[in-house]
Amino acid sequence: MVGSAFVSGRMGLALAGAALMCVAVLLPDKAEAQFGLRGGPLGVARFAVGHMIGMSRLRHARMAVRGGRYRSAALRSQDPRGAERGQPANPYVLRAALTAQAALSGWQGGRRPQGWWRHPDGSYGWVGPVFWPFAHDDLTTAIIFGDTTSLSLYGYGDIYAAIFAPYVATELAAYIAPQGRRARRIPSAETLCEASDAGGLPVERVTAAVAPNESQRTALDELASAWAAARDTIRAACPTQAPATAAERLGLMSERLQAMIKAIDAVAPPLSKFVGLLNDDQKARLNALANERRAALAAALPKDAQAAAACKPDYDPRYDEKAQRQYEQLVQQQWPVAEIASTLKLDEIARARLDVLQDTTLRTVETLSACPAEAAATPQARLAAVKARLETMLQAVGGVSDALDDFEADLSDEQKAGFEAIGPKRGA
Repeated sequence: MVGSAFVSGRMGLALAGAALMCVAVLLPDKAEAQFGLRGGPLGVARFAVGHMIGMSRLRHARMAVRGGRYRSAALRSQDPRGAERGQPANPYVLRAALTAQAALSGWQGGRRPQGWWRHPDGSYGWVGPVFWPFAHDDLTTAIIFGDTTSLSLYGYGDIYAAIFAPYVATELAAYIAPQGRRARRIPSAETLCEASDAGGLPVERVTAAVAPNESQRTALDELASAWAAARDTIRAACPTQAPATAAERLGLMSERLQAMIKAIDAVAPPLSKFVGLLNDDQKARLNALANERRAALAAALPKDAQAAAACKPDYDPRYDEKAQRQYEQLVQQQWPVAEIASTLKLDEIARARLDVLQDTTLRTVETLSACPAEAAATPQARLAAVKARLETMLQAVGGVSDALDDFEADLSDEQKAGFEAIGPKRGA
């Protein structure tokens, strides 16, 4: 898996991007009163501004995506954990490169260098029909190494992308189509699910840290087997057909999250057994893996991002009039309520239900903060925290799904088709 040896300036930038997004997220209530906006709509603007800030600091990630050597390596192997022959792997650089390559190759013929639904670290939570392509790796990194950076990037933006997907039907279908000329440029959904979580429990790192005796080694092997089975559980939630509607995409999100929670439940008992067999010194050395990673991440951060990394920004945008105008503009851009109402010719009841859908979705900005949570001290505690995070997200997705069902309940087929066309049209 990924250890401190793989931490580089790129990973520092990834954390900086996620943390800088908190500059926009953590605004006091006074700002909301000034803007004349309530929590949800302002939250969208905060997300968007933070997203832009994060990406402006991650130019190198976009360059890596466009760079021929990363693109060639990714397409040759279709393995985001690989690297060019003879060079050490940097999973976070290649993660951003491959998810971007895979996500954008099916979108508008791969002509765009980036898409609006990208994460602040340059990676993508939606790659065609696949949601959370690095699910298993993110769980491992969060539980064993205490690094929740990638985990924290999933939230409102991915739910929004599920509702207003940028792909047209033919682009999505290319990920599911049989292998052929087109598939050589667009990896299949099955390939993405199989290749993106190629790792497992970092047994060698754990062994080197705790020097297990025979009984402890047996327990560690059992834990490794459970970890591999957990990966298979998550892979089983890979889509077998392209989702055609927002409801289907939200359903895929729910299935993926449920699989991740099930995977966590499966590894909890063997993890507890293994840690329970360790003495206090071994436990301290196991916990030190996370401490070392946090120290390495902090050292890799640019100096001007140190405050933002703790989600305690020195810059307060409440008194920046230009920022206020940007917030208001981005609110309008993010949720095209007027466009939807006009295009679909909604009556008063349908318009009210659309408002509920919007408000329900916007509330997820607050419940799914983009600021990485401070990692707990032990693997068991981190496992519980990760599960709680996933359950919160699953609940949020369920609430949005219910609101979407209510909105579409009385729409005609023509109106539903018009709603599905909003996303691709706005992303053109």
